[in-house]
Amino acid sequence: MSLKSKLALRFLLGLVVFGALLFIPAGSLRFWQGWAYLMVWFVPMLFAFGYFCKHDPQLIKRRLRRKEEVHEQKLIMKFAFVTWLIGYLLPGLDHRFGWSHLPLWLTILSQAFVLGGWLMVLLVLKANSFAAATIRVEPDQKVISNGPYRIVRHPMYLGICVMFLFAPLALGSYFALPVFALFIPIIVFRLLNEEKVLRQELPGYSEYCLHTRFRLVPFLW
Repeated sequence: MSLKSKLALRFLLGLVVFGALLFIPAGSLRFWQGWAYLMVWFVPMLFAFGYFCKHDPQLIKRRLRRKEEVHEQKLIMKFAFVTWLIGYLLPGLDHRFGWSHLPLWLTILSQAFVLGGWLMVLLVLKANSFAAATIRVEPDQKVISNGPYRIVRHPMYLGICVMFLFAPLALGSYFALPVFALFIPIIVFRLLNEEKVLRQELPGYSEYCLHTRFRLVPFLW
């Protein structure tokens, strides 16, 4: 199967699964927050696939690899999957039973923050061709210290945190907030283990950490 065919299949499968998680629990297609959320997620993704297929196909291949090789990361990602599944089921149930009543401005603002987090992730992917979906060090990998990596060591995780923290509000649910908040410690554990691997296996990474002090949040941590 060609790279474009794999991407098309992954895109369609993701769209179907995401849509099912949102609309089946909602019991209705008149869940406008769900439609807006899908647009915010998948329209930028479609353009990103087209851009990176043309300009950096190796990055796409790295992003398509999902099998973790580090034992700790396997456990972290299993917990992350369960949290992700529960988190995206709750807003639909919230919509069906009317548990939450968010003001329109908060939902729209949260959708904008989700989009902003997505764009931050895409900026990181453009700056770092070695930003694989799994924790591994390539034979020819080098330390990336320009662009967003000048501010924090893990700008992609920062973008993902923004996306997940605002996802429940973008989907009109207060009740899903505690579940999505669990992604923060999950990301922190993943990040710390990733740094351990990079310090051991990637030449120059320890020196980079001395110059870029903050891991995830500028001026905080």
